[in-house]
Amino acid sequence: MKIICVGKIKEKFFVGAIEEYSKRISKYTKLEIIQISDEANESVALKKEGEKILSKIKDNDYVVTLEIEGNSLTSLEFAKKIDNNFGSNKSLTFVIGSSYGLDDLVKQRSDYKLSFSKFTFPHQLFRIILLEQIYRAYKINNNENYHK
Repeated sequence: MKIICVGKIKEKFFVGAIEEYSKRISKYTKLEIIQISDEANESVALKKEGEKILSKIKDNDYVVTLEIEGNSLTSLEFAKKIDNNFGSNKSLTFVIGSSYGLDDLVKQRSDYKLSFSKFTFPHQLFRIILLEQIYRAYKINNNENYHK
């Protein structure tokens, strides 16, 4: 499993949470987090960030982009999708864009558009939310207790 995300994590408390959930997930699957540098110039940011993201996606990756316009799932539905690898036998790759969003070419490459909420979250915080839901999915799929 791979997570491609834009921007650097600056706050130590975010870094600590990401490390903790990554460690927990490693019990179930190999996890690779690929951090793409964000662009300061808004007029070219989406295109340049999109090119960087696409360069990290392989042909055999099943790509799940995190988009406000995407499909909403419950934690149980998400767990089922993780369990069956979103219906594919490809390598599962999640993509989190920058504060500018995702380039249209990245959205077109997406195999599944997923929304966690109609809210907009800071992308640093959203990494933790995604990791927590992935961890929760593995706990559910392995019939292990996890707080509600």
